Amino acid sequence: MNDQAKRRPRKPGKPYRRPQKDPVRILAFEALRAVDERDAYANLVLPPLLRKARERDEGFDARDAALATELVYGTLRRQGTYDAIVAACIDRPLREVDPPVLDVLNLGVHQLLGTRIPTHAAVSASVELARVVLGDGRAKFVNAVLRKVAGDDLDGWLEKVAPPYDDDPEDHLAVVHSHPRWVVSALWDSLGGGRGGIEDLLEADNERPEVTLVARPGRSTADELLDTLGEDSAVPGRWSPYAVRLAEGGEPGRIDAVRLGRAGVQDEGSQLVALALANAPVDGPDTKWLDGCAGPGGKAALLAGLAAERGAVLLASEKQPHRAGLVGQALAGNPGPYQVIAADGTRPPWRPGTFDRVLMDVPCTGLGALRRRPEARWRRRPEDLEGFAPLQRSLLHNALESVRVGGVVGYATCSPHLAETRAVVDDVLKQRGGAELLDARPLLPGVPGLGEGPDVQLWPHVHGTDAMYLAVMRRVN
Repeated sequence: MNDQAKRRPRKPGKPYRRPQKDPVRILAFEALRAVDERDAYANLVLPPLLRKARERDEGFDARDAALATELVYGTLRRQGTYDAIVAACIDRPLREVDPPVLDVLNLGVHQLLGTRIPTHAAVSASVELARVVLGDGRAKFVNAVLRKVAGDDLDGWLEKVAPPYDDDPEDHLAVVHSHPRWVVSALWDSLGGGRGGIEDLLEADNERPEVTLVARPGRSTADELLDTLGEDSAVPGRWSPYAVRLAEGGEPGRIDAVRLGRAGVQDEGSQLVALALANAPVDGPDTKWLDGCAGPGGKAALLAGLAAERGAVLLASEKQPHRAGLVGQALAGNPGPYQVIAADGTRPPWRPGTFDRVLMDVPCTGLGALRRRPEARWRRRPEDLEGFAPLQRSLLHNALESVRVGGVVGYATCSPHLAETRAVVDDVLKQRGGAELLDARPLLPGVPGLGEGPDVQLWPHVHGTDAMYLAVMRRVN
């Protein structure tokens, strides 16, 4: 090196630029961290975060809220697919990537492959987020990975990371449709049929569900809600005469009828379960109804209104006191008498044979509501079924004990898994006897695709509802 070269001044480095804080993406990151760190549910975490963002920043508008919601739910739904793509773009096992880094990466991958955000904007916004929440060093890693991801579209990546269907159908569907393999297998067993049906179901799980309202009997009607909201904002439900479906982007919390308790947010499948129990024929009097697992109160509020129209009284029982409080809020204003108690349905405080109608919507894995709670698919494990099984059987057994001879019991669960549906019903009826299965299909007039009976399984891709299960039994001796 000559003396002139030695004396040449070095070019000054670029001045440090502070990262720009994007409130939408920071909010989405905070929601994902809450889901991961605290086992929180996105539908409970996101609303207060959005509310705080509006209070803190006047410029945070409805479009920002919609984008934040899409980033959170889209990332959670497609987490399995995005994990496989990220794993193909790094030189270490995915488990060695810190969870906050993986959240930023998956948010970026969703923007690249699951939205219409331009490539440059998706990468730059994700890198800026990484600088804010992770630091400049790890932001460089995020930048390198996302630039690799940007080299292909979603279909191209799926060809690379998903095994061929003919080699391993369940693993192929798990990667392509972002469900754990064991969930794919369980849903396929419950659904039956070939490839088309299971793919339709898995795709439906990854679609944004509609917001459905229920007009609570005696307090409002579907027609009243439709007239108030207008045809541009709402349409009638598909199957329930009490259902109203909001247009995309509709916010139920801003609707007066919802704030005042005259209507509620309730999936149409949940409404159908309550209506089927109310429609079931009973022998003898029909004055005492029981909701044995009433929290958080959606079905109880519908049943209480229906009971009041017939001169019957509903007892709503819920084991957890805080959930019993939610039931009380849902039933407040019911036109007829009712009672809410905190009690354990496996050790009921009421006498056997007290009720004419009993609904037992038992705790379960929630595999029927993966559209609404996408994080549940990653949180549940096959062994969870073993934990729920004794509780489900005990609740159904005690429901049959609680109803009088000639009365009816509805066993419901928001899971299509055979171990939580038909296996429970068959086992309890075989062990205790004294009850007969009724054909539940006529109890849901106008609803197609209910199978061969006598029980009923609803499906997101067939009925547009959560995958609710219902079996109706009559006590015979």
